[in-house]
Amino acid sequence: MNMTTSRTFLILLFLVNSLSIYFLLHAQHRDGSSGRSPSTEGGRSRPPQTHRRRHLKPWPILPSYLPWSQEAAAVPLRSCEAYFGNGFGRRVDFLSSSSAAVGAGGGGGGGWFRCFYSETLRSSICEGGRLRMVAGRITMSRGGEKLEDVIGRREEEELPVFNDGAFEIEGSGISRRRMVTSDDLDRYIPAGDVSRHTVRELIGSIQVVGAAEFQCDQWVEESTLLVTRFEYANLFHTVTDWYSAYVSSRVTGLPYRPRLVFVDGHCSTQLEDTWRALFSGFIYAKNFSVSVCFRHAIFSPLGYETALFKGLSEEINCSGASALHLWRNPDDRKAARLSEFGEMIRAAFGSPVHKQRLEKPVSVHNILFVRREDYLAHPRHGGKVQSRLSNEQEVFDSLQSWTDNHLGCKINLVNGLFAHMSMKEQVRAIQEASVIIGAHGAGLTHIVSATPKTVILEIISREYRRPHFALIAQWKGLEYHAIDLSGSYATPSVVVDRLSSIMKSLGC
Repeated sequence: MNMTTSRTFLILLFLVNSLSIYFLLHAQHRDGSSGRSPSTEGGRSRPPQTHRRRHLKPWPILPSYLPWSQEAAAVPLRSCEAYFGNGFGRRVDFLSSSSAAVGAGGGGGGGWFRCFYSETLRSSICEGGRLRMVAGRITMSRGGEKLEDVIGRREEEELPVFNDGAFEIEGSGISRRRMVTSDDLDRYIPAGDVSRHTVRELIGSIQVVGAAEFQCDQWVEESTLLVTRFEYANLFHTVTDWYSAYVSSRVTGLPYRPRLVFVDGHCSTQLEDTWRALFSGFIYAKNFSVSVCFRHAIFSPLGYETALFKGLSEEINCSGASALHLWRNPDDRKAARLSEFGEMIRAAFGSPVHKQRLEKPVSVHNILFVRREDYLAHPRHGGKVQSRLSNEQEVFDSLQSWTDNHLGCKINLVNGLFAHMSMKEQVRAIQEASVIIGAHGAGLTHIVSATPKTVILEIISREYRRPHFALIAQWKGLEYHAIDLSGSYATPSVVVDRLSSIMKSLGC
């Protein structure tokens, strides 16, 4: 792109981000209310919005950001925007504030609840107001413990079981009733192939209660995202959870990055560093010792329901493109959403997102070799990872020898020992890499935050011919190469030759 066009697009990008934030801050809160006083809802005094927002992180300005239109109904079925952006076009109201009871003290209306359904993803993002959670009525472990303190704990103990009264919402009438019928759950929150769909179970458990019965020991005033995780110690599956939470925040129009509540009992992991960086903090549900009520709660779909996971079993014919390209030439078969999300991860850790090596010459090329290391992942893990490349050290040593003796441009081989690096260090290593090499494994999921000109070289053993990282590269528009092995042994000279060819294509 020429310099004038690039400068014009950056100015427009700044204006789009600024106007989006302005209108979100000045629009009435999307709570389904009608003339509700923001300061006296439910007869309780509410702290000023500005006071609460001091503790919430703003959204960063991202080069690949495009508006998350609320006109999702106009997004074509199975288009790239429907898969990766706002395809949640069908709104279903299960409880409206106009039909709910007047709050205690006569100062405001009752609760509300609605879902936005995506026919493309076959899942919903739901949100509601005046929702009560009693953590003591959720059967699960406490969550957030140190891993070494819970060795051997069964997964079933960490997943929530919602007993009567765990979640309630204020509504009209005197007798209790289920908010959502089984038919509506099947229609808008289908279980699909998920054996324990905990978000479906949570929403299915919500009971509507009268105003006299709706009593709260603690109120959470700011918008809060409720998240349930499954394979929480695996980077690929956690990235699907991060993406689902990000999309949920954007689709529901949150002007700030929300706080999260983990409605699960998993122990602490290193991946929590990224949850903290991406959002405005989190708490485990069981950390609430009293009943807690949310003015605005958003229910993030399971990571299994994102395009990142669904693409493993169904064809998602999309390719990555820059936001500038899509701004000029809208295309249903292209998307910039994964690039936007990758920039969000980098920005969350304080890395620059506007220095993207588009046409800029590189004086030193970093070649990042992502290693697979033994580490203790979760209470049921033995601490050993399954080898995907039996001679990984031999391949690394051969690459080191080649780079040390390379007579062309300066090349630096980075030993990607991610198990011994903080998440911030891992993200920085990904951002600074010209080429990323690694055997098939969860660590390669980091390519979601790679910069546009990064080249991916995946070494794939016979037992692990899976499309995870080829698809992420395709959906981001990254150049991708694969070396398919007949077993798990890679001939070092073959890897060196392939890297040499890639470096020549980079002018090195």
